[in-house]
Amino acid sequence: MKLTLFATCARGVESLLAEELSAIGARDVKAARAGVAFRGDIRTAYAACLWSRTASRVLMTLGQVPADTVDALYEGVRAMPWEDHISPDGTLAVDFASDTNPAFRNTMFGAQKVKDAIVDRLRDRFGHRPNVDPVAPDVRVNVRVRTGKATVSIDLAGDALHRRGYREAGVQGAAPLKESLAAAVLLFAGWREVAAAGGALLDPMCGSGTLLIEGAWIAGDVAPGLIRPYFGFTGWLGHDADAWADLLADADGRAEAGLAKLPPIVGSDSDPAAVELAVANLARAGLRGRVSAVQGAMERMLPPEGATTGLVAVNPPYGERIGERATLLSTYRMFGERLRHEFPGWRAAVLTDDDALASAVGLVPQESHRLYNGPIHVRLDVAPVPDAAVVDETAGAAAFGNRLRKGLKHLSKWAKREGVTCWRVYDADLPDFAVSVDLYDGEDGVRRAVVAEYEAPREIDPVKAAVRLSEAVAAVPAVLSMAETEVRVKVRRRQKGESQYERMGETGRFHVIREGDARLLVNLDDYLDTGLFLDHRITRRMVAELAEGRSLLNLFCYTGAVTVQAALAGATSSVSIDLSNTYLEWAKRNFELNGLDAKQHTLVRADATAWLSQAAANAAGARFGVVFLDPPSFSTSKAMEDTLDVQRDHVRLIRDAATLLELDGVLVFSTNLRSFKLDAAGLVGLRAQDVSPQTIPPDFERSPRIHRCYLIRR
Repeated sequence: MKLTLFATCARGVESLLAEELSAIGARDVKAARAGVAFRGDIRTAYAACLWSRTASRVLMTLGQVPADTVDALYEGVRAMPWEDHISPDGTLAVDFASDTNPAFRNTMFGAQKVKDAIVDRLRDRFGHRPNVDPVAPDVRVNVRVRTGKATVSIDLAGDALHRRGYREAGVQGAAPLKESLAAAVLLFAGWREVAAAGGALLDPMCGSGTLLIEGAWIAGDVAPGLIRPYFGFTGWLGHDADAWADLLADADGRAEAGLAKLPPIVGSDSDPAAVELAVANLARAGLRGRVSAVQGAMERMLPPEGATTGLVAVNPPYGERIGERATLLSTYRMFGERLRHEFPGWRAAVLTDDDALASAVGLVPQESHRLYNGPIHVRLDVAPVPDAAVVDETAGAAAFGNRLRKGLKHLSKWAKREGVTCWRVYDADLPDFAVSVDLYDGEDGVRRAVVAEYEAPREIDPVKAAVRLSEAVAAVPAVLSMAETEVRVKVRRRQKGESQYERMGETGRFHVIREGDARLLVNLDDYLDTGLFLDHRITRRMVAELAEGRSLLNLFCYTGAVTVQAALAGATSSVSIDLSNTYLEWAKRNFELNGLDAKQHTLVRADATAWLSQAAANAAGARFGVVFLDPPSFSTSKAMEDTLDVQRDHVRLIRDAATLLELDGVLVFSTNLRSFKLDAAGLVGLRAQDVSPQTIPPDFERSPRIHRCYLIRR
């Protein structure tokens, strides 16, 4: 019988899981968000539980029932044939999740109603009912409510599949790497192919040995569920014991053959307690004498004896998990130096939550993956290791430090005099260091910096560029007198669509900075742009001065910084428009931070281009004293009806915006398209004044085409 199945997984590994399921013979395999749908018989379902290294659970769908109300859910679940699945003398547990349905806001309540429906049906038929066992039930029921429908499934795994059985509960070290994520790291890094070619695996920060064990099991063809003590399907009434026994026997034979020809797999750690845990875990995993873990400092790591190629995979300290972060940048840089000196030609896989830490290694990733280590959003870089002789680091680092110091000295007096707290210190002044460095002095007294690497031309050696970025990141804290942990690293690639707004992380960390009288929120971690365009500092002040005593329309308002400045300068009212809920919420927080009246200063979620076109066609619509029009260079999204190209569309945008001006009003048009050319001939009946030179701040004088700005009147 063909079953409808769904395997859940951590976000980011869906492609790996789909490959695994296809390899075991699953049909109709289709990756979804945080999981993969597939079909197959009961052997396929069991094989998924036994062999998937990346799945969290394997759900067998029983059906869908109405769930627009609590009563409908109860009746629908009660009508299902539970006597085919659960013995009245057995045990059960219910996992429940719901979308925004207010009836099931409390998931414990939803789970209770499902449990009641099941036990009530069985009590009616047999006179008694199963008990609840939340830890190891005979049957674990999974219910997911979405858009008024509940999908009811049996969790064949019964417990998270990352619990392989080789860890002793309650005695693991700090922040152990989840087994399924460790397997994903190795699979993304190509370890299966490296091992097949005889390459070695080394983890010089092995902790409790998770990467070593998962690596040995991948190379040795050991099923990750082979020593698991519990699967949810074993207590299910439909369990096929013969099929399961056949799968286990086959897995035993494959493991015996595979472990006999393991390549070298070695781990080390500076913490003797961690090594002790690793040795114990290796023994429980059946790897005693086959894989080694020893105490040793990362600074002395060497390839295993006789190994000439392989993979170095590490999960170094990151986030807030182990002590202070002040020494982490130097640790990552040292790791990168050791790789280049001792492991040229090898492959490296580095898992971290911080772009600055990843960049400090100084490698050029062949691929990067955004994954989750529990609740922590992490980045996996997979890169070839170059020879240390490729780059001479010392001279370049000194030159960058000197130029950064010169920029700081040149601009700091201006910044202090003008009360500027966020400014650009360095902007690709040296050809070998194609980065910008922006300084943010927060209201909390903490200095932070963003190092943004410009995408290098193809003719630039990527290894050299990566090492130079590492050197730049290393120099910034000392020169700018700030903590290493407050440096953020980003890469500015050639933008397409809304890539400038692409989410890079999910820290939710905001910092308050001051710009004149305004208090504004910046986020240095989660997006390519921080929420405040520094090159528009003078433009914001100019709009604010023009808007004093007048109404303002702010199109493509982003985080509302222009509106805040105008309101504080005395704008009588404002309307700010953007399509992004994220940035409108950010703007709302900026408004609240500055005490702006929401009735006087309104935020509107809309495609600004379409809104502008409709407003221009409405002769009786509102008129504004000042309109600020700063569209993206190019934009497209699912919520937009069409693309936006500022060079192609600027005449239409300006003409539409000008119809909303009061008779003596002024339109401020700005664009960051460096190749932009104003089509003055197309602006019939309008006067355009180029004020670009007057709006370029001193810290951007080295990039005079950073933006173009025009005052347009009727």
